[in-house]
Amino acid sequence: MNGNYIDKYSKSTCVFGVIFIEENLVRSQAHSANDKSSAMHRAKFSQIPSWISLKSNSTSCTEVQPVQHSQLENLHLVSLAKQGKLKEAYKFLNEMNKSGISFDLYSYQCLLEACGKSKSLEEGRLFHDRISKREGNLAGFLDNCALQMYCDCGSLFDAQNLFHKMKLRDLDSWVIIISGCTRMGFLNHAFGLFSQMLKLKIKPNSSIYVNLLRSLLDSSVLMVGKQLHAHIIKSDSMDASVTEEILYMYVKCGCMNDAKKIFEQMDDKCAVTCTQLMVGYSRVGKQMVVLAVFNEMVSKGIWLDDFVFSIVLKACATVEHLDMGLQIHGVIIKCGLSSKVTVGTPLVDLYVKCGRLDFACTAFDCIVEPNDVSWSALIAGYSQTSNYYEAIDSFKSARSSGVLNSFMYTSIFQACSSLIDLSFGTQVHGDAIKRGLVSYPYGESAMITMYSKCGRLDDAFQAFKSIDEPDTIAWTAIISGCSYHGNALEALKIFKRMQDGGVRPNAVTFIAVLNACSHAGLVTEAKQYLDSMESKYGVEPTIDHYDCMIDAYARAGKLEEAFSLIKTMPFKPDAMSWKCLLGGCWMHKNLDLGRIAAENVLKLDPEDTAGYILMFNLYTTLGLGEEAANIRRMMTEKNLRKELGCSWTFVNGQVHRFIVGDRHHPQTDQIYAKLKDISFTVTEGKNILLNEDDLSVNLSKRKEQLLEHSEKLAIAFGLISTSSSTPLLVFKNIRACRHCHDFGKHVSKITGREIVVRDANRFHHFKSGECSCNDYWLGSDMGIQWTWGPHGRVTCAAADYNIKKLSVPGELFCRTLSMTCKYVYFWFQVIQIQGSIVWSSISFLWGTLITLGTVYGLLYLTIL
Repeated sequence: MNGNYIDKYSKSTCVFGVIFIEENLVRSQAHSANDKSSAMHRAKFSQIPSWISLKSNSTSCTEVQPVQHSQLENLHLVSLAKQGKLKEAYKFLNEMNKSGISFDLYSYQCLLEACGKSKSLEEGRLFHDRISKREGNLAGFLDNCALQMYCDCGSLFDAQNLFHKMKLRDLDSWVIIISGCTRMGFLNHAFGLFSQMLKLKIKPNSSIYVNLLRSLLDSSVLMVGKQLHAHIIKSDSMDASVTEEILYMYVKCGCMNDAKKIFEQMDDKCAVTCTQLMVGYSRVGKQMVVLAVFNEMVSKGIWLDDFVFSIVLKACATVEHLDMGLQIHGVIIKCGLSSKVTVGTPLVDLYVKCGRLDFACTAFDCIVEPNDVSWSALIAGYSQTSNYYEAIDSFKSARSSGVLNSFMYTSIFQACSSLIDLSFGTQVHGDAIKRGLVSYPYGESAMITMYSKCGRLDDAFQAFKSIDEPDTIAWTAIISGCSYHGNALEALKIFKRMQDGGVRPNAVTFIAVLNACSHAGLVTEAKQYLDSMESKYGVEPTIDHYDCMIDAYARAGKLEEAFSLIKTMPFKPDAMSWKCLLGGCWMHKNLDLGRIAAENVLKLDPEDTAGYILMFNLYTTLGLGEEAANIRRMMTEKNLRKELGCSWTFVNGQVHRFIVGDRHHPQTDQIYAKLKDISFTVTEGKNILLNEDDLSVNLSKRKEQLLEHSEKLAIAFGLISTSSSTPLLVFKNIRACRHCHDFGKHVSKITGREIVVRDANRFHHFKSGECSCNDYWLGSDMGIQWTWGPHGRVTCAAADYNIKKLSVPGELFCRTLSMTCKYVYFWFQVIQIQGSIVWSSISFLWGTLITLGTVYGLLYLTIL
């Protein structure tokens, strides 16, 4: 030991007053060498200056023994290790080596532990290499420390190399290497080492068994777990810790029968083991058994913690067991745990799923610090119970608290879809993108639905295209959007792309596809899809799918096929089945089947006004005034009222709502003046049909109020309030009547504006006097209006021709010509989807008929 080194540390002590070091040095002189490490444990390492150097040339203040200086430097080395300053420690180690100062084993041990804790593999290798090369026999003592360091750093390669080079492997060495293999997921290596132990006649301890059991995570390794269990029994190693791990292993592997047996054999059933058993039963869907285990815990007086309550509340929520949930809530209050977020959040979820939103709000208010899951449960509850404005308010509160997750945004997208609030929906979309909280796949699919329901199918397509790998939900959302907007052929094209991409459709996908076929008149295609659902796609049809097929038959005028399907389908027909048939009977004026359908509709759903209205219109269309009056009388006697017809539009972020005959809007005079300017008169005819707008209107006033329907008022307001270059978007809560539909076409033609109307069934895009639905929804007339005039003549408004009075044969020809022209483009699009020779032949025949029909029609009109 040179004098300069002694002088340096003496001066450091004198100048900085590090008195505790001197105290430790004096104390170390009074103890044996085995007490050196205990002195280091008592030292306050953080008070040793980390910049101490061994290169000082200062003169000595005091004389210190060499052994004292060795402990002083080792104390500083340990201090650097405890503070995580490994690079500085390595430099100091080299200075100590140059000065010839010896190292304590505890110093090396601290350095290796620090490397493992901070996962500093590079420094760990340097220290281990230093130990191996310079410390000779001491290296064997520190091998287990180095082995643990490599395992902690995740370097199984270095750990295995060291383990195989170790001359002396004790039981701790085996524990460390097996534990490292299991933590890193190398099960084959771990069990290989375990087998090697058994061959070497080394008896494993409980730590090895526990580590091996913890590595068995699912049913794929259940047989390995059972073999290990058998070995443990044979080797008589079933202590308490091993027994618990065997229980957990069976729970993780889903083998609840064996887990139950182990549980029953346990003498000491604590809250942890009971909770693990409850978790296992919850995972396999046996929620009632979870509740039974909880009752057993209560009866035996086992201590209940917040985690136990969390598990049992989730089980109650899954089976919607409200009574049990209320009792558990009472126990929670008695235990004083209702304010904890781990208990309060499952309570909120339970009450939401049981439909008790009032209890959910009360439970939420008790939580001291609600987290993102708590807020998400509350917002989802509001959204699922149609309390959309409350959901949005809660979302704003959560956002102001900085507590957000992707599930909240998904719920808000759904709320905006129902409210048709495009303005707030786009704001939330932008905020979700900025925060990176758009969940896949539900959030992205909810965005597609939101934009399509808000009338922005183009934005829905953009949202769909932004998904790298759309799943079934996303494909279904965009197919439904196209079908909802009347773009049936595009919906079927997308469905074909979905199949080409290898994505399997689900039951909801087929609902959208069958609806598209129904609205487009593709009856044959709809039947093919229905028949192939189970055989080709593995999707079992439900009553909803058969109702779609009945609707397709009825709309196309194939009423006997629809009636036959109702009688032969493997489900008992519901009210919707008969309503689809009744709607077709009205469209195609079939009184006999209409009466059968109406009788069943009124029997299954006597409070639904739709059945009465359809039957009233059928009687009225056929000139059966007395029967129609009876239907009207029945509605009056039963006081049947439906939601008031309402239309609304958005202008500058504000909602403007209208009802029939509304005169409360501040711009009422301008609105009615605009209606007068449009000059759209009611078609003179014999029959005046009824819809939901007219339930509270006398029939004598029906004709006058046709011009004051809410949809017309909303369109007129939009015309005077928005730019002529933008599409006009109007929403309606009930089905649009024929007159409003014709009004939309008329306005789009004379103003040159695109008008989009969403009624209770679908979107109608009016452009240049045409509608995207091709007037197919109106019935068998295919968009041609018929009224009987004087002298037995038929008044016909077909395609873009002016209204003319034609004889019946001429009228029949014009009807056929109009239908052909209207659907020629439609069939060419069908060909694009089918791409077969058969469809090409059909297109050729259609083209021939169109040419001949056009020539004959022009000659006939010329003669007239």
